Amino acid sequence: MPRIKVNLPENFLFSTEIHLRITDLNYGAHLGNDSLLGILHEARVQFLQHIGSMEVDRATGRGHIMADVAIEYKSEAFYGDVLHIDMAANDLSKYGFDLVYRVRNQEGRDIARAKTGMLTFDYNTRKLLPLAEEYARRLRGE
Repeated sequence: MPRIKVNLPENFLFSTEIHLRITDLNYGAHLGNDSLLGILHEARVQFLQHIGSMEVDRATGRGHIMADVAIEYKSEAFYGDVLHIDMAANDLSKYGFDLVYRVRNQEGRDIARAKTGMLTFDYNTRKLLPLAEEYARRLRGE
């Protein structure tokens, strides 16, 4: 069975730390897959703030919508671990981009790699928006 492979860039634009809560654990006493997706969401919001953006601008209705997600699990994470999440945008296109995530614990052990495909979206008209060049530059760290 083919496995998902998330390719990481050489350089990351943003890093954050998120502490695992007891509610992030599943019945196996390790980080649950549903919780990891929520943690990636929190990291994405922080990344967007870092580049001067937000997921959705409530005043204009313009923002982002997730088109897909891929997670490649590397090892377990446990209560009390501090997840170090490095992020970068790549594969910019007419309507969106991918965000890639490298998730490691406080000891530097790889926990997961992930990718979320994000599209620029107008929530008022329910239509895709072209990715503005100025915004694309910020996503590239320029």
